[in-house]
Amino acid sequence: MKGSTHRRCYCRDAQTGKPLGKQCPKLSSRKHGSYSIRQELPPREDGTRRSFSRAGYDSLKAAQADLDHIRALLGLADTDDPEGMALIAAMLEEVGDEKSPLPDVEETRRRLKSGQDLIGRLTVGEWLDRWLDGKRIRKSGLSRYETDIRFHLKPRIGHHRLDRLRVSHLSDMFTAISDGNAEILEQNAQRRAAVEELATVPWKGLDNRARRKVMKTAIDAMPPFRRVTGPATRLRIKATLRSALNDAIGQQILTFNPAAHVELDPVRKPKALVWTDARVARWEQTGEKPSPVMVWTPEQTGAFLDFLAEDRLYAMWHLIAFRGLRRGEACAQPWSETNLDDHSLTVSAQLVQDGWEVETSEPKTDSGFRVVALDDDTVNVLKRHREQQDADREEWATAWVETGMVFTQEDGSWLHPGKVTDLFERLVAASGLPPIRLHDLRHGAATLMLAAGIDVKIVSDTLGHSDTRITRDIYQSVLPQVGKNAAEATAKLVPLQRKTEAEEAARKAAKKAAAKAKAEARAKRKGKRKKPKK
Repeated sequence: MKGSTHRRCYCRDAQTGKPLGKQCPKLSSRKHGSYSIRQELPPREDGTRRSFSRAGYDSLKAAQADLDHIRALLGLADTDDPEGMALIAAMLEEVGDEKSPLPDVEETRRRLKSGQDLIGRLTVGEWLDRWLDGKRIRKSGLSRYETDIRFHLKPRIGHHRLDRLRVSHLSDMFTAISDGNAEILEQNAQRRAAVEELATVPWKGLDNRARRKVMKTAIDAMPPFRRVTGPATRLRIKATLRSALNDAIGQQILTFNPAAHVELDPVRKPKALVWTDARVARWEQTGEKPSPVMVWTPEQTGAFLDFLAEDRLYAMWHLIAFRGLRRGEACAQPWSETNLDDHSLTVSAQLVQDGWEVETSEPKTDSGFRVVALDDDTVNVLKRHREQQDADREEWATAWVETGMVFTQEDGSWLHPGKVTDLFERLVAASGLPPIRLHDLRHGAATLMLAAGIDVKIVSDTLGHSDTRITRDIYQSVLPQVGKNAAEATAKLVPLQRKTEAEEAARKAAKKAAAKAKAEARAKRKGKRKKPKK
């Protein structure tokens, strides 16, 4: 197909005002005017001609380079591939109309072979929507992805072209999130101060009521209390974007994942701490927890279970405290997978909370499918619970909802995981014990097993961890007496020649007595050597 370069200027006749074109006397100078190119393109489907034209080149060399670039693009499609030729022609026609840069030859070749759009107009936001629509995971996972995309990714980087997304764009996004956190904290502090000031204004009196009205209006105009985007949430946002871009690479839309190279501050997971007497005393004074993850001692766990001895769901609290089931696993445990004769139960499902809606789901990981051994006391507790449930079934008669679950509401229907957590917090507060979360009761079960000398592999399998490293990382802190026993056992392995305190005292007394006797003998010898006076 024909293509050419030519030079022209924009000089006009001084009298008529018409362009001089090739008649311009200054065209003999190479520095006068600019160069243009024109390349014939394959005709449209209706047979009409089309071409690529571009002007404004400073030199013939630059114009010829772009003309060669266009011909290289046209050569990507074989002559017996009319569809490929049409796609490239449409691409060049659009690039010419919009005066955008010529596409890279190798990138266009890759897109043409993989059946993608030749012009990378797909934005990050469009791809994230397409990616989310194609995900086939449980509802709670979709909600988490959707939240990250709607609140953070699309507003901040959704307008960027997907193929032009860079690490710098993501670094700027997370910097903006951090800056936004500072603004949120400041606004929360202002609103909190205004609310506290409002609480000090009396209700009685016309002046006070007028003042309260003005203050309430000012508070309503302030931004509402908001949560900051913490380090863990930022890592989750990065993980969501990385997963979406990895799928884009898998579909050959991208060749590079910038989310895999952006650096964020590391997140340190809180370690489990035991409620020692000193920590309990400080909590009673200040109301502060030493760590977000706190674990009861065996005595405290026993006191809590004794306090709940008559609670309708005592068996569930007992099972979580001793066997470490997750909240959703305990709520979804069916009688069909609970074999009391064999002293075991099989964890095969969980209740997942999405917002306030609840649905049944498989365990979160493959290791979540597991068989948990039961001790005699736990088996007896579950047998008594089953007897009580049978009595409740008869009492409710036709109103009973048969779900087959071990732990249910009073009418047999599902337990709502959120309500279970709320109930647990109220029971802990009523017991007078230092506060822990319901999940911390599971942590306590792990700590008790490790304190009992159970191998970490068995503890990991019982909890449903995919790797024993997870178990070790979470439960580095153990009960104080266990740590002391371990320290004593370690010290006894090293043979030392040191005496006991009693032996050391006797040695010092003997040494002192020997020194005294020696001094007396020396004094006696000196007395004998003295000559009598004449």
